[in-house]
Order: sequence, then C-alpha cells, then structure tokens
Amino acid sequence: MVLPADSAYAAAMQRGADLTESVVSSRAPSRRFEARREAIIASATREINRRGVKGMSLGNVAARLNLVPTAVMYYFKNKEELAAAVFRKSIAQFDELIAAGDLYETGSERISALIRAYFAYRLQVKRGEANEIADTSDVRALGSAEVYEAYEAMFRHARRLTPRTPDESRADRNVRTVLLLAELTWTPAWIYNWRSQDYGRIGERMADVLVNGVAAPGAPWSAAPPPGLALEADDLESSPGHFLRAATQLINDEGYHGASVERISARLKVTKGAFYHYNATKDDLVVACFQRTFDLMWRAIDEAEAIGDSGLQVLATIAAMLVGQQLGDAPMLRTSALSTVPGPVRGQMLHRLRRITIRFASLLCDGIADGSIRPVDTSVTAQMITAAINAASETPYFLAAEGRAHAAEHYVRSLFLGLCPEG
Repeated sequence: MVLPADSAYAAAMQRGADLTESVVSSRAPSRRFEARREAIIASATREINRRGVKGMSLGNVAARLNLVPTAVMYYFKNKEELAAAVFRKSIAQFDELIAAGDLYETGSERISALIRAYFAYRLQVKRGEANEIADTSDVRALGSAEVYEAYEAMFRHARRLTPRTPDESRADRNVRTVLLLAELTWTPAWIYNWRSQDYGRIGERMADVLVNGVAAPGAPWSAAPPPGLALEADDLESSPGHFLRAATQLINDEGYHGASVERISARLKVTKGAFYHYNATKDDLVVACFQRTFDLMWRAIDEAEAIGDSGLQVLATIAAMLVGQQLGDAPMLRTSALSTVPGPVRGQMLHRLRRITIRFASLLCDGIADGSIRPVDTSVTAQMITAAINAASETPYFLAAEGRAHAAEHYVRSLFLGLCPEG
C-alpha cells in the first residue's frame, strides 16, 4: 500500500497516532495491544540482526507485519525508542539464560549450564516457539545510556559464572567474559550448517572447549608470539589508508549502515568530494576493509606455520598475533559486521572468511595428530577460534588502556587452556 504524499493526510494520520497513544496510555494495555507490541519488537529484532541498528527502519519493521509505518508509531514514537525496546528485551532474555548457571557450584558446571540453556533456546527459535535475540554487539551504536547500563548488568552477571583464582584481577575476568559471550553471539553466523536436531550436540562440544580449552594436557605452548614476530605495519598513513582506518573504526562501532559516507568524511574532516576521489563507492571501501582484514589473517597464518613446531603452537601464535592487532591502534574489521553488509558483498566476504576457518580446522587436525591438541570437534572449534579473534576488539571497552598487552596474553590463554582450567 502506497500512502499519498500529502501533508494534510500525513498530519491527520499523525493526529490519529497521537490520539491512539493518548487513549492507550490512559488505561491498562489490552492483550491485543501487548500482542501487537511484542510482534513489532520481534520484527524489529530480525531487522536489527539483518541490517544493524542504524540500518533498521520503521518502514521495514512495519512491512514484515503488513502494516504501515504510522501503525508502528502507535506503539513507539521513533526508531530509537523501538530499538531500545528490542535491546532491553534481548538483554533480559540473555540474562535469563545466564541465570541457568546460577544453580551450580563450580565454574565448569555454571558455564555448561549456560551453553545448554542457550542452545535449547536457539532450538525454540528454530521451531518458531520463541523470538530471536538481537545481536548485542550493536548495542553501543544505539547510544542509549539506559540500555547500555542494562547490558553492563548482564555482563556482570555472566562474569560471576566464571571461576575466580586468587591472583586474578577483575580485568582478567572481564576478558574471559568477553570470550564467553562472544562465542555464543557468533553462533548464528555458522549454526545453519547443522540440523536443529544437532544443537544439543554442538552445545556439548562448545562447552567442552570453553571449559577445558584446546591444548592437550602438558603440551608446551606460549600465549605470546615469538620475539620479533609481528604483523607488518599497514600503510594507513596514506590518504587511502586514512579512509580504511576511519571506515574500519566506524563499522566496528556502528555497523555498515552507521558508517555512512558523510560520517567517514566528517571523521577525517574532508569533503564528500574527497571521499569519492579515493573511493568509487562506499561498498568498494567496505570491501577494501574486509580485504585488509583477510590479508592480515592469512599473513599471520603463513608466518606462524613457517616457524611453528606443533599444531597447537601454530594456532596459538596466529591467535596471539591477531588478537594483538585487534587491541592495537589499527584493528581489523570485526567480521560480525558482515551481518549488516548488503547481500552481494556479504556473500563474497563470507566465502573468504570460510576459507580461513577451514584452515583453522586443518591446523586443529594437525595438532590432534601430533598430540599437542586434545581430541575436539574441529568443525565447531574452528568456528570458535574465528569468533574469539573477531571479538577481541570488544575487550578494550572493559579494560584500562595500560592493561591491553596483558589482556591479549590472558585472552589467548583462556581460549587455548579453557575458562576453567582449575574447575
């Protein structure tokens, strides 16, 4: 249905929306009102997961429900209010899943309970018995202090599931919590490869890796790259490099749609004309950002394989180099941004990312064969390594600047030795 572009008509519709809101607010919400409101939130959740919070529009949310945008405005005044409702609900849902671990004594039991609860919920979503959970990695893009406070409370709840060692700082536990949550929120990117009947199996294997790690008992390894081994510096000081850095930072913070040509240009204090002098289109720049990221990942793989003497050491070196890159001044693009990139670009980039994940699985096989890695499900664990590297860029939000070097080592150690090496 196409609405007339008539200002009087639009004004009348808005008055109708205001009147409806006034009537609704004067009495307790009816079941029908609540059902429609929940349907709108569910539709907006799917839009945010597909396009990011900046790419969601009231028109697309309404179209999923065969409504007009003004009908959505009966329930939410604007896009920001609707997005805040989506995140509050999703954070509350995730908090309920975390609570499944509160009933247990040990860290391994608590984390395993959370994983089981999460995959049981994903099975409900798959069957149409529950609504999707919004990707909370986009929560900062909304810019709502109230919503972010709710997210931080959920994060602290998850942090309590991890065991505490006597010499461990809060920053160390924050790093482990980032890793734990990231492994769960990344699963929609790859779980479609499995049947829904296998969700329980996947959960068990993920819990095993998170709790016990990847390294075989007693296997020698280091959480830091060998001295003198580091990724080469990128040419980010050239004019094209400046655009790469600015676009990467904006996409990491606000998703594909949040990194507009205007905002990238404003961050660099240049005109849109200057942007188009160096970049044919925004999508060309986004592809260049992903290409830089994949180039860095392959460079780390090649350099680690050239010096590694076991599958474990090769993977640990790769992770240390890439996590260090994510915590530095020129981080890679977060691959979770792929969820909001337009279809043609997304398909091409996902193919390139899958090739890297397949190599991780191959290296896991090498480690199992040489005895440095304990028997694990390589298909699941390879995805977990990709997720961990991707999510490392989240850790600075929970750390003081001076703690980043130590955080990188602790992060890699947690991935390969497990979140609960002592139970």
